[in-house]
Amino acid sequence: MTTVVVVKKGTQIAIAADTLVTFGDTRLSHRFEDNTKIFKFDTATGPTYVGMAGTVAHFPALRKAINSLPKAERLFGSKDEVFDTFLKLHPLLKDNFFLQTKEEDNDPYESSQFSVLIANQTGIYGLYSYREVFEFKEFWGIGSGRGFALGAMHAVYIKAKTAREVAETAIKAGCEFDKNSGGTMDIFTIKMK
Repeated sequence: MTTVVVVKKGTQIAIAADTLVTFGDTRLSHRFEDNTKIFKFDTATGPTYVGMAGTVAHFPALRKAINSLPKAERLFGSKDEVFDTFLKLHPLLKDNFFLQTKEEDNDPYESSQFSVLIANQTGIYGLYSYREVFEFKEFWGIGSGRGFALGAMHAVYIKAKTAREVAETAIKAGCEFDKNSGGTMDIFTIKMK
C-alpha cells in the first residue's frame, strides 16, 4: 500500500508520501512510473493537498471527481466542509466512475472505499471510507506504513523544529520498515492561516 502523513507544527503544515506502487509481489518504483499519492487542488479554501492510500484506481477517479466540482464547492476549511465536499463527491464517484460501495453486509453507510489525508492553510484532516472526518492537532498517517510513521512522528515531534522534519522522518521510517512503502518521497509544506 503506502505511507502518507500530515503534520502541523508551529505555523507550518506538511504532507508527505512515499512513491512506491505494488501489484501483489511486484514493486513499481518512481524510477519506472511517475507515481504520486499527493495531489494539489485549487479550492475555495486555497491550495489544498490530498494524499491517498488504497488502490491506485482511486487516484484518477478522485482527482477527476474533485476537479469536476466548481471551485466554490471545493471546500476543505473545516471538518464539516470536508464532510460536505465528500458527500457531494460520493454520488459522482458511484455514477461516473463506477465505485463499488459495499464492504460488508452490515455496513452502516455506503463506503467510498478510500482513506485520504488533507492539508491546507486551515489545518490537517483525515477522511475514511464512510466519510468519517477527523481534524488532527499534531500529526497522523494512513496506509500500510502508518504504524511505523506514527511511532517515528511521536518520537521526534517535540524535538523537531518544523512540520517538514517530522514528516520526512515518518516517511523514512515507513519506507525502511513497511514492505509496501519505498522509493522517493513527495513532500509539500504550507504556512497556516
